[in-house]
Amino acid sequence: MRYKFLMILSLSGIFLRAGAQQVKFTEYDLDNGLHVILHQDKTAPVVAVSVMYHVGSKDEDPTRTGFAHFFEHLLFEGSQNMKRGDFMKIVSSNGGQNNANTSQDRTFYYEVFPSNQLELGLWLESERMLHPKIDEAGVKTQNEVVKEEKRMLTDNKPYGKFTENIFTHLFEGHPYSWQPIGSMEHLDAAKLEEFIAFFKKYYAPNNAVLTIAGDLDIEKTKALVAKYFNEVPKGAPVVKGTFALKPVTKQIVDTVYDANIQIPAIFAAYRVPGMKSRENKVLEMVSTILSGGGSSRLSTKMVDEKKTALQVSAFNYTLEDHGAYITLALPNNNTPLNDLLTDIDAEVVRLQNDLISESEFKKLQNQFENGYVSANTKMIGLAENLANGYTFHNKNTNDLNEQLAVIKSITPEEIRAVAKKYLNKDQRVVLYYLPKK
Repeated sequence: MRYKFLMILSLSGIFLRAGAQQVKFTEYDLDNGLHVILHQDKTAPVVAVSVMYHVGSKDEDPTRTGFAHFFEHLLFEGSQNMKRGDFMKIVSSNGGQNNANTSQDRTFYYEVFPSNQLELGLWLESERMLHPKIDEAGVKTQNEVVKEEKRMLTDNKPYGKFTENIFTHLFEGHPYSWQPIGSMEHLDAAKLEEFIAFFKKYYAPNNAVLTIAGDLDIEKTKALVAKYFNEVPKGAPVVKGTFALKPVTKQIVDTVYDANIQIPAIFAAYRVPGMKSRENKVLEMVSTILSGGGSSRLSTKMVDEKKTALQVSAFNYTLEDHGAYITLALPNNNTPLNDLLTDIDAEVVRLQNDLISESEFKKLQNQFENGYVSANTKMIGLAENLANGYTFHNKNTNDLNEQLAVIKSITPEEIRAVAKKYLNKDQRVVLYYLPKK
């Protein structure tokens, strides 16, 4: 059964690619404030059920960090109508897959089922929202799970703390300064009533988007959504905090030592606009020019020609309020880290001064158009992208269909201007990431 289902998922991606340019959807609100988005696609008997809660580590008390990520785990503990530990068993035994993830800005839960199990997916997510099991036993169990995750993905992972060290400086005075996994000391100190209060505040239907995509009947799905979610009580309005950040006007330099690495690295990070900004898309293009594949400027220069770097990259870490544009390099043949940074800076300056060629620009546009289409071929990716549009783009779910037009409207002159505006030495954090002796 599982093999057959995975084959269906694979074929679904192939068939969807041709028709993914414009995504049709139906959206509406329940009386309790839950926003519902439905997308019908009958090319494969698969359906994705997802809920995006507009809560992340940005919404935490500075003395209780890690709560949003903790709830990513805790809300799999079961419910009043489900035994502890049965959630994932129910999913897998019915041919489905499920997972969740947390960022600084939102938490996303989902299941992907054969389409005849749509009702099961809706019941599971309604149970998570209406009848979660939040008790001492579950908190203790998941506390140990989160600690192990932190050890694996942060404490003992090579280069696992680079964002922690960069964001501490780049976003000082903002909740982005701490990571979603938070502080284990904060979680240990928290009382059960604090977890319950956090759930009641943020995991209400009026702070969530339910997105269902795949082989479904729109009217029948509406009836099922009403059946399982109408009874969920509306929560108090969630008021998002606002945070003023001081501009970075002088290069900040820091060093971190890591016992898990043998090869040093150098990072440079710049504070840039958040995901609502058009400039965010431009910076993604800058990333592709610099390090998007083996023929990119940095890879060609530093890995292939000069052979000074084992790896070099530039990427735009996009968040709701702000973003971080990060470059990094690992040396080859004991190349000094400062030489790597000099070569990266030279390519940035080149972008700031010279327009990219017409052939490079056409290649860039093709890469982004292909990436846009690929991002919407799987039902769960499409569901998440629809939810992102509503959650982060002023309730504009159609942002998904507008992105390609935005990309096509960006000019070489705009790429040069944005690089010149944000990627300057006196506006960045430089981090030397060294082996601990």
